[in-house]
Amino acid sequence: MRRAPGRALSALTGRGRCLVGGGLALGAAGAVLGEGSLVQLAVFVLALPVLAALSVARGRFRITSRRTTTPARVPRGTPAQVVVELGSTDTRRGGLWLLTEQLPPALGPSPRYTVSGLPAGGRTALRYAVTGRSRGRYELGPLRLRVVDPFGLVERTAAGTGTAPLVVVPRVRPLGPGGPGAEQGRGGDGARRSIAVHGDDDVSVREYRRGDDLRKVHWRATARTGELMVRMEERPWHPRGTLLLDTRARAHLLTPSRPDAATVPGPPGDDCPPTDSLEWLVEAAASIGVALARRGSTVRVLTDTGELSPGPGRSGLGADELLDRLAVVGPSRAADLGGAFEAACRATGDGPLICLLGAVGPDDVAPLTQLRHGTGHDVAVLLDVTGWAAPAGRGRRPVQAHDALALQREQAAALLTEAGWRVTVAGAGCGVADAWAAVTGAPAEVPA
Repeated sequence: MRRAPGRALSALTGRGRCLVGGGLALGAAGAVLGEGSLVQLAVFVLALPVLAALSVARGRFRITSRRTTTPARVPRGTPAQVVVELGSTDTRRGGLWLLTEQLPPALGPSPRYTVSGLPAGGRTALRYAVTGRSRGRYELGPLRLRVVDPFGLVERTAAGTGTAPLVVVPRVRPLGPGGPGAEQGRGGDGARRSIAVHGDDDVSVREYRRGDDLRKVHWRATARTGELMVRMEERPWHPRGTLLLDTRARAHLLTPSRPDAATVPGPPGDDCPPTDSLEWLVEAAASIGVALARRGSTVRVLTDTGELSPGPGRSGLGADELLDRLAVVGPSRAADLGGAFEAACRATGDGPLICLLGAVGPDDVAPLTQLRHGTGHDVAVLLDVTGWAAPAGRGRRPVQAHDALALQREQAAALLTEAGWRVTVAGAGCGVADAWAAVTGAPAEVPA
């Protein structure tokens, strides 16, 4: 009983509340002054919201909605067209409906529509466009319905249940034809091997790796070496490529994922540059990984929180699967890249290793110098994260911090170069294709 007045007041619109306040004021003035006409007018004014509430309460709205998103999977910065098919299942003509399509804040403001007098069994289509400026998986909807009386005094709200998914994946930038391809395998799995099988002593063996068939364990070699060893059989070589992606929050300058967030100037001609340094690295991982996958390579992606796991029964990520995994990659709280380095050690010999690193120093990259021995096939992209910094004041502290980061980056680059790595430094004004061309020596492709 106590909640009834609260519900009644909440159903009133601003116009309805003003009308109720005016009616009460007229009634009080008529009672004080003894003017019966003012009291009659007050009764009439107060009766209007009551009649409006009865008309809205008696009104029924039975509607169905179905969304079609084209496409349902878009690169960051690319618009998607959404059509909401609205249908009435009521037996009477609908009233005045105010509809709001509820969207996540990262996709921008929610579109609003007005539908009046939808006939029984009728249908109408509501269209809008949405642009995802931030990667992720989003749900479009549900519709929020407001029924208002013809005078705009009372409203009734309800929310639907239907939604539609939208996946915003990182952009894939075209790269040049050169670069470390997975066909340059080295170490344990050469281009094609002819394994001697004449005798047990002549069979070639290697260390056990995760995913190997335990039926191929070579027990004599295992007993001799003390390490679990497996037989190597004659088989065609499947090219592989491994990406090591630095997602540590401490190694990046991150910006909030809001539509109104300030953008950092990017490469010339890029109308939707990466909003922060992590987005740049994810876009680079997507571009390089898709290029390797399209060349027939099996792609693995390692991060400081673990490996982006492929589908069941698969040893690597395909192009579409890679983009879906990268769509939800966010900053981590990891302090170092120790876990990723250990996984990279296990991938030794399976193809090129491409490291995409944020702000690092010589201590951070020291373990990488022990993974390879001057092969010249491995790539390290060191990111100058200061390009995504907010405009600094006139103090010397930001300048000193930038200088310290630059010195650590130069020392890390020199250490990797001495170990035989191909190293380049990229910043906010450098495109992924330009960074790739810097380490491959091939000209960057011009986007169509």
